[in-house]
Amino acid sequence: MAEPGAIEAERGERPRRRSRGRAFVRDLYRLPPRVQAIVEAELQQADILGAWIVFAVAAFLGILYFVAPKAGDVMGGIAPVPVVVASFLILSLVRLRMAYRRVLSRAAQVVFILADFTLLYGLIWSFHLQYDQPAAFYLKAPTVLLAFLLIAVRALRFEPVIVLMSGLAAAAGWILMTAYAWQATPDPAVTRDYIAYMTGNFVLVGAEVEKVAAILLVTAVLTLAIVRGRRQLVEAAAETTARGDLSRFFAPEVAARITESVELLKPGFGEVRRGAILISDIRDFTALAAQRPAGEVMALLVEYQRRISRAVTENGGSIDKFLGDGILATFGCARPSSSPVADALRTLMALLAEAERLAAETGRRGWPLAFGFAVTSGDVLCGTVGEESRLEFTVIGDAVNRAAKLEKANKTLGTVALAEANLLGAAEREGLRTHALAPYETFDVTLPGVAQPDRVIGWRPRAASLA
Repeated sequence: MAEPGAIEAERGERPRRRSRGRAFVRDLYRLPPRVQAIVEAELQQADILGAWIVFAVAAFLGILYFVAPKAGDVMGGIAPVPVVVASFLILSLVRLRMAYRRVLSRAAQVVFILADFTLLYGLIWSFHLQYDQPAAFYLKAPTVLLAFLLIAVRALRFEPVIVLMSGLAAAAGWILMTAYAWQATPDPAVTRDYIAYMTGNFVLVGAEVEKVAAILLVTAVLTLAIVRGRRQLVEAAAETTARGDLSRFFAPEVAARITESVELLKPGFGEVRRGAILISDIRDFTALAAQRPAGEVMALLVEYQRRISRAVTENGGSIDKFLGDGILATFGCARPSSSPVADALRTLMALLAEAERLAAETGRRGWPLAFGFAVTSGDVLCGTVGEESRLEFTVIGDAVNRAAKLEKANKTLGTVALAEANLLGAAEREGLRTHALAPYETFDVTLPGVAQPDRVIGWRPRAASLA
């Protein structure tokens, strides 16, 4: 007699096992909303593909029927093959129509599974009547192999439950077919002689057991494969969603590197690259923002950032970070480039035009804005800073510091944009025709912390509101 403690332990273990099983199924099907949307889109495509496959199978059966010799008329003029083919075609069209509209529900899947196997087995069952033979005759029909195709079609959905239900329906249907053949075939209906089975109308129980076992084993393997495949699909969908989210917080190039590189996920990773730095800023934005409603300020800031970002990305640059009303953009840093300086100056020309338009628009609303831009170039360290739980990809180097200082010099010189004079030669070597740049002036500027003055080129605003 078992000890009471052992009985209680066994009772406690069973609920835990059941709860783990329920948790496994729940985790397999309960997904975050955005991941669920991606998975459902894939399921819809699978439903459409599966419906077309069944349609093709029905069409194949129809063609085969018309080219094959016909059986004798022993069913009162009823030809079962055209009826089954037509039913398959109609069900496929209905399924296609539903699939193109939305993902098929589980109830609809069950209905189509039962309908498919009912039609297939009904067709096989009719063979002994078509050829005026005992019922055991249809057990040797090769048409039963289509049952495996109907199971495999369900595997396209990456839903283990649907595959399992399809396999169980196929196995249960063939068991019923075998039982009917055994009962309806005149005695002796059953034989153990394989030769007698192959040459006569007998039921070989072992052969039918093997068919059912094959159906169940294929179903089990497909179900396990779909469980693994669904996990991978969910993980891929989650990574796709995460990558899309990362692209909203980082430059797309950085987001791609984060998802593909292990090194970038470690603090302290860095590499030196030759690139160009562009800094954008709104003059006296903090004081102006204090005079306006918060909603209006944020709307304007978003519009400004959208326009600047578009100009940067269209010319091959990447947004490193938004600094309140300032923007730090890089060229040749987040991803290698053969023309970082040319791209930066080309972007600067686009930003001068964009700033003029934005200043005119805000001026008409009684809030004239002024902007400042600066471009420098040099070796910068691109890498990951922070600590294990909070990382940031950024650029560090003298070129970044010079760009920040140079941008502030716009207020002293009365310019809207400044760039290091030596960038002109570099830009020309990279393919930019510098004579096509907007008219500029040359200045000698002493930056804070720098002993020698720097030769820079500057652009004055074409509208007073940009000063």
